[in-house]
Amino acid sequence: MSAPSSVGRPVDWSVEAVDPEDEAAFAAWHAVYARAEEHDRGAAATTWTAPEMRETLRDAGGSRRVSGFVGRLGGEPVAFGLLEVPLRDNLESAQVLVVVLPERRRAGLGSALLARLEDEAAALGRTVLGSEVLWPWRLGPEGGQSDGEQPGAGQPGGIAPGLAFAAARGYALELVEVQRRLRLPVPAGVLDDLAAHAATRHEGYALRAWVGEVPEELVGGWAVLEASLETEAPTGGLTREPQTAEVARVREGEALMRRQGRTPYRAVALDVDGTVVAYTEVVTTAHEPTRAYQWGTLVDRAHRGHRLGVALKVAAARLLGERAPGVESVATWNAAENEWMIAVNEALGFRPVEYLGGVEKRR
Repeated sequence: MSAPSSVGRPVDWSVEAVDPEDEAAFAAWHAVYARAEEHDRGAAATTWTAPEMRETLRDAGGSRRVSGFVGRLGGEPVAFGLLEVPLRDNLESAQVLVVVLPERRRAGLGSALLARLEDEAAALGRTVLGSEVLWPWRLGPEGGQSDGEQPGAGQPGGIAPGLAFAAARGYALELVEVQRRLRLPVPAGVLDDLAAHAATRHEGYALRAWVGEVPEELVGGWAVLEASLETEAPTGGLTREPQTAEVARVREGEALMRRQGRTPYRAVALDVDGTVVAYTEVVTTAHEPTRAYQWGTLVDRAHRGHRLGVALKVAAARLLGERAPGVESVATWNAAENEWMIAVNEALGFRPVEYLGGVEKRR
């Protein structure tokens, strides 16, 4: 969510759905988002490219529906909106995102577009609304708030504008995450030391790493672990139901990645029966060939304490270095309370750059 704005419907204001096949309209909508991301986040920005975003709006899979909305002032695109609704589970929930051009803020545009997204969600029966707010590392884990203090739109003291906007519109901060960046390549000695230390703890487990789709013999176990990530990873006070574990969901996601120009680098740990008990996934994109993004990492509860997470992170880092040597950095996000995963990432060399807050509102 972008900076605070006064409440009220602006004059000459309109909101319309974005058609991903309308080249001019889609490009103008995405340009609002991209320019605001660069302005607000600078080097910490993780902006989705236009081709990736277009395929997300086009996606006809059965797991979710994502819709774009553009806010226009006097016909000029000035605000970007996104509405995502799960279709297989979490059927009371929706995710909303509002971004306004920097020079058009504090005029009621963000509030007006958010109200439209909330109405769209309500029409679909969604009563739990979630969003994300980002703020610089220098503001600390509370975004400049004092302990227990809810920020206001005009409150001084360097409070993150997005937090002020969200709180003023009824969204409570429920989870704080941290974006960390890793510069590549990781020195071979660091990877060797981490792998050797982990190996003493995971005797009896087998590690496999590959690029692309999950092999057929592993996809069932992968689906179970991937679906449990939403509730097994720390969620703070956010409302999360377990996702439905389906092979079809995994394959839909892989098909979308292919259309987006994304490539997954994956690693799993198998127990003595060949069951997938841990996984990790790093994704690259053809549209930003020097960047990679760490997606999920999870170890089944019954198999924790064997350094499988460390071993898989090392395996993925090696695979990425071998198969995508042009990648210069990896971005990852972890809940601030997830001390174990943070320790693993910092041992690899990840360093914090930005906070991300999960906010939620019930209607």
